[in-house]
Amino acid sequence: MSDFHPELSGYEPTDSSRPLRGRRMVLLMRITVILGLVALLVPGVLTTLSIASATAARACAAAVSRYYPLSEGIDARFELVGSGGFGWQCYAIDQNERQTFVLPLGIIPGPFRPPATSVS
Repeated sequence: MSDFHPELSGYEPTDSSRPLRGRRMVLLMRITVILGLVALLVPGVLTTLSIASATAARACAAAVSRYYPLSEGIDARFELVGSGGFGWQCYAIDQNERQTFVLPLGIIPGPFRPPATSVS
């Protein structure tokens, strides 16, 4: 084995040396990495949004049936600045298509749990 290690000896290649990879190859590798990351992240984000939307709709339906039993429909949507703050919000829709805020469902919606009633 040789005792000459250019990376340890401070050896600087001259300007006449070629780079290991050309510009096209570097560009192709960057595009491939970006496409790979997008292909990995997009399905996970879409699945998470789909599950959160379905959970919010079910929780909103349960809350509206408890608090506004005569309403005609529900609307569960994600709002940045809503009546209940940041996150999923639940609205009851009456027969005149007016929306009434029911309750905030949070950033990650879960099942609706009515408050415990105390019997005196």
